[in-house]
Amino acid sequence: MTDRERIPTPLLKKRLPSGRGAMLQPNATGDGEAQLTARFWALVIVTGIVTGFFGVLLMLILFTVEHAAFGVSSDGQGFSAAVAAADGWRRVTPLLIGGVIAGVGWFLLRRFTPGRKSEADEVLWTGEGRLSFRRSLGTSVLSEIVIGLGASLGREAAPKLMGAVSGSVAAEWAGMSAAQQRLLVACGGGAGLAAVYNVPLGGALFAAEVLMGAVALPLVLPALACAATATAVAWVYLPEHATYLDIPEYRFDLRLLVWAAVLGPIVGIVAAGYIRVIGWISHHQARGRWVLIAPLIAFAVLAGVAVAFPQLYGNGKGMAHDAFLGVGSIGLLVALAVLKPLVTALCLGAGASGGLFTPVMSTGAVLGAALGIAWSQVWPGSPIGAYALIGAAAMIGAGMQAPLAALVLVLELTHSGFGLMVPMMVATVIATAITRWIDGYSIYTARLSSA
Repeated sequence: MTDRERIPTPLLKKRLPSGRGAMLQPNATGDGEAQLTARFWALVIVTGIVTGFFGVLLMLILFTVEHAAFGVSSDGQGFSAAVAAADGWRRVTPLLIGGVIAGVGWFLLRRFTPGRKSEADEVLWTGEGRLSFRRSLGTSVLSEIVIGLGASLGREAAPKLMGAVSGSVAAEWAGMSAAQQRLLVACGGGAGLAAVYNVPLGGALFAAEVLMGAVALPLVLPALACAATATAVAWVYLPEHATYLDIPEYRFDLRLLVWAAVLGPIVGIVAAGYIRVIGWISHHQARGRWVLIAPLIAFAVLAGVAVAFPQLYGNGKGMAHDAFLGVGSIGLLVALAVLKPLVTALCLGAGASGGLFTPVMSTGAVLGAALGIAWSQVWPGSPIGAYALIGAAAMIGAGMQAPLAALVLVLELTHSGFGLMVPMMVATVIATAITRWIDGYSIYTARLSSA
């Protein structure tokens, strides 16, 4: 028997013949700090709806800018091909314009919203202050504009932020407790990721595992509901198919399992280094009047490097997609694996705001493909794309310090990889454990401002 009380009290008061209570199952005992009241559930749905529409708005801005700058199709597909097809100043000019917009835009935004918070992770984990709607919206719009013009940052940060803001505003308006507000902020953040990448399960796990730090029933249920709602709402404009199209259904092979055990430590060490670079550059980010010119300088450097490697433009979706399809020489893949983290850090250091999810995952994809080509010289037979999928899952798992969310996200993004689940799990577990052992930071905690 146990003295623990089931909260909320179930409708059926009489126990089963065993006399044992449902509260013996740890995740079924109660709601925890945030009570899942009827009013709270209504706010979960409202947050999901608003987050879905914010996702649509931000992706509409992104795709419009990409089309104007490079002639990309209205759904954003083929960004890398369009950039590669552009030559000379037609490729460089949009990024330089992005540098000017970023410098002036973020300088003015930070000057006229001093002390306001626009970092969902920081507010959620430290409890210091509230998210500013005005600063968050301005940051999000600027982020999608400069990414559409070629900045090497992830597009998911903006919808994640606006989802978190939606949860925060809804909770404050309804007079929710601090714990309920915190849970709504996390649900909205995960729902933003879910909506723009069409990954409802991955977004919900991201909210629970990364933002809340526990995969428990009282956290997972609202996270699932919010992510599903936001994803369904986003379908009014965004496609229902996978983000990465036409990825083959790779099959399991023993050589992949053995290779995954070898890859795990390598990715773990690389991820730890990547995180340290991100943390260092975030701490030394351009500030004050330097923000006016730093993005232009950084984006000009990126444009110069991208003359030879146009795949570096944008969030890295194109280079990851090619790797998943097994496209690319070992020399190109190694170069991209080295350069993508550097140009991403350069953009962050210049004061730009954006996500790291796709840049980190794409680095893992090209690194996995490159090492897979080398492994094939020793033990040939497996497709290179399979190595890329395993590398992507391991890198993002180690980078986020969230192996469950990483595995699910890769499956949902590609609608492939189920046959590779065991080697993906092996590589991801080892990589995440190695990164945690070496340092313990993630791509999110490394970016937190000074205490």
